[in-house]
Amino acid sequence: MKLENQQQEHTGSYYAASVNEHTSYPQLSDSHEVDVCVVGAGFTGVATALTLAERGFSVALLEANRVGWGASGRNGGQLINGISGSAKVNKANGGNYDDLLWDLGWRGNTIIRERIEKYGIQCDFKEGFVEVAVKPKQVPWLEEYAEEREARNFPHRWEIWSREETQDKLGTDAYHGAFACFRDGHLHPLNLCIGEAKAAAGLGVKIFEQSPVTHIDHGDHPVVHTAKGQIKASAVVLAGNAYGQLEPKHLSNLVFPAGSYIIATEPLSDDVVAEINREDVAVCDVNNVVDYYRLSGDRRLLYGGACNYSGRDPSDIEAYIRPRMERVYPQMKDVRIEYQWGGKIGIVLNRVPAVGRVNGNVYYCQGYSGHGVNATHVMGEVMADAIGGTLETFDLFANVGHFRIPGTRWLGNQIIALGMLYYKMKDKI
Repeated sequence: MKLENQQQEHTGSYYAASVNEHTSYPQLSDSHEVDVCVVGAGFTGVATALTLAERGFSVALLEANRVGWGASGRNGGQLINGISGSAKVNKANGGNYDDLLWDLGWRGNTIIRERIEKYGIQCDFKEGFVEVAVKPKQVPWLEEYAEEREARNFPHRWEIWSREETQDKLGTDAYHGAFACFRDGHLHPLNLCIGEAKAAAGLGVKIFEQSPVTHIDHGDHPVVHTAKGQIKASAVVLAGNAYGQLEPKHLSNLVFPAGSYIIATEPLSDDVVAEINREDVAVCDVNNVVDYYRLSGDRRLLYGGACNYSGRDPSDIEAYIRPRMERVYPQMKDVRIEYQWGGKIGIVLNRVPAVGRVNGNVYYCQGYSGHGVNATHVMGEVMADAIGGTLETFDLFANVGHFRIPGTRWLGNQIIALGMLYYKMKDKI
């Protein structure tokens, strides 16, 4: 299958403008042989490659554009526990894995914290993530979070905020209460991704950028081809997510790209920061179609939301997102917006990451439905475990059946857009 040769630089995001260092890994232009070839240098691919390298595997990592080019380098930067669809994973496997999946849902937080410290990655990591109730009927959901923490003797700091406490801490009367967890947090995702890739390269991973894969020759030792080179390996990991186009016979109509958009203000004054987010936490509402925001390392308000499932991007992202920000923070009316950007996230119909194998030795993992910073790192470890011969956790996800929407990806996106219109209406009730 001939694929589009993208070879693009990073989008014009705040993250790309504030990156610690620009990557310049070579294009693949010859032949190599390794234990594992990973396709896609976003969080899933980089996390998998780094985990494998830490375990002694030889690894090549191929990226069509730049490290962190897709959602991994453009997202809201919120490090949130859990893996989307865990309850369905548990049910599909007989209902006996609730405790294992709970622990697994926190594993990504641990991996990221450990790597930041071990490899000295500067990515503005801060503790604290807050879920807010937009309507009174959502407050009991937050109370359920607290009950679960209590039942599990959760060892990390968490808090329930009343409506008054929420208004005081977040400087807005838009919410009726909040649940705060300080094991979760927020960070500069592109700097994290690039930092982990640098760590992987330091352990011997061969990284190639501007090297889109054209096709894979299957066999006992698959060969991954680009326009100018090839990688022979014992195993392959496909980590393209919303931008992946390989293996259409097996993977088409599993993951659908949805547009997500963020604006970044100018740096805010001490007084404004103290008013709107003095604890420097990430914030997300509990609607089906969420808004989310946080402060950057240099105290900009990064505000995102209004996920678009139609396949059509807004012509003016600021005009699309700014009214949502001003509904929460009218005091931001005269603040200058200095960056606006968007990208694609991978949506799966049942919200369970699509995990599996093709011909036994070509693994894939994709589709985190907007909750990927933590989950990608969990899955990087799950992929490495599977390649090393430990398939128990891999199989939990691979056993989940996925419904494919027949027809084109465009048709699939229109069906999802209709479904999300229903949830938008529910959010308004």
